[in-house]
Amino acid sequence: MSELWRLSAVELAARIRRRDVSAVEATQSALDRLQAVNPAINAVVDYRPEDTLAQAARVDEALARGEDPGLLAGVPVTVKVNVDQAGYATTNGVTLQKDVIAAVNNPVVDNLRRAGAVILGRTNTPAFSLRWFTSNRLHGHTLNPRNPALTPGGSSGGAASAVAAGIGHLAHGTDIAGSIRYPAYACGVHGLRPSLGRVPAYNAALPERTIGGQITAVSGPLGRTIADVRLGLAAMAAPDPRDPWWVPAPLTGPEAPRRAALCLNPDGMQTEPAVVKALQDAARRLSEAGWSVDTLDVVPPLQEAADLQIRMWMADGYEGMVEAAKKEGDAGAIAALAGQRERVAGMDMARFSAVLTRRATLTRLWELFLAEYPVLLLPVSAELPFADNLDLQGEAAYDRVWRAQMTQIGLPFMGLPGLTVAMGNAGDSPVGVQVVAGRYREDLCLAAGEAIEAAGPAVSIAQPQPRYNGRR
Repeated sequence: MSELWRLSAVELAARIRRRDVSAVEATQSALDRLQAVNPAINAVVDYRPEDTLAQAARVDEALARGEDPGLLAGVPVTVKVNVDQAGYATTNGVTLQKDVIAAVNNPVVDNLRRAGAVILGRTNTPAFSLRWFTSNRLHGHTLNPRNPALTPGGSSGGAASAVAAGIGHLAHGTDIAGSIRYPAYACGVHGLRPSLGRVPAYNAALPERTIGGQITAVSGPLGRTIADVRLGLAAMAAPDPRDPWWVPAPLTGPEAPRRAALCLNPDGMQTEPAVVKALQDAARRLSEAGWSVDTLDVVPPLQEAADLQIRMWMADGYEGMVEAAKKEGDAGAIAALAGQRERVAGMDMARFSAVLTRRATLTRLWELFLAEYPVLLLPVSAELPFADNLDLQGEAAYDRVWRAQMTQIGLPFMGLPGLTVAMGNAGDSPVGVQVVAGRYREDLCLAAGEAIEAAGPAVSIAQPQPRYNGRR
């Protein structure tokens, strides 16, 4: 029983529901794993064992009364520090917010709790959740448990690092420009950015900065199996009236042909050979599973969508964000914002209206394309996971990072779901592919992801070495 932390979320929930093991036993196993490996990676930055075990005891009590404990039935999960959890600080990796204590839960936390999940701890993010690297002055530096020389990704770097290292069976993350998909890619796990409106979100502690109000950022699950990601989505996606963007779309859509497209170099992206190889391998696996796969040179615009996504995201209140980053004194946030000044300059109401009009046009083009090809295989990034803190190594390095991430930035502009599927290693680096489908068709992403997963090696649990004291 001591290594229950190794089980998938699906298997653990089934065992707890059958009362083969208790939620308290599973939670104690998860806490033991956290305490054993978290000092090496600094993925979880706030956890309270007594609170966590009390949550688990309530699940066991519900089972003893013959009640349905929910989809996640005592499964330990982590949540990111940029969403409200009652009694905890919604820091978003910022010292300025270290005392912003939430009075109520964000809807995604409420949904996880109602589904029977046990919140194990809160995971790290870069300051203001602005980078594909995870460090900040408040919580310190998070390392990649598979290779500490590489970034764990960001902004959900703590979430991906934790689940890759066996800390929790599922992780919550948020994604506005790759913040779930890239950490999953960098840490060698699976991660889903759902469609805009699929998972409700609202931060009462900081309503003006709420994720739901950002228009394009959404919460989603990261896990070590696609089945776990599917389960996590079902739990997170329950309705909540606090989020006006939530859409009551079914989790399973109408039957669609098993037809996919593969694009290795969207909009001229310079995809490196190891990533190309992974994409071709994923396409082969789909083909052998009975999917029809066509290789295409052209897909609807992505580079334009990426540029407009940055303008829509950052232009509203940009100078205030710059001022806050300078006050915080975080070098990564300052660099991230400075690098986008030219893109967001000159935005006024007329230009913003034009961006929204173009967004509708691009969304239409993508939906027409995805009606013909229900699934699309794309690079997550043009490169293998970056060396840690590459974006701080000068202007050329910063530009290289942003250029490689074009697909991650562009797809949220249309509100499309994207799934990172781990594909093992390329040398000493994890590698993965991105599966895209139409709006509210996460089921198609997951179906393709399961076919790809089934034909390859299972995601392993990383074994980080105890060489890091939590700050750097």
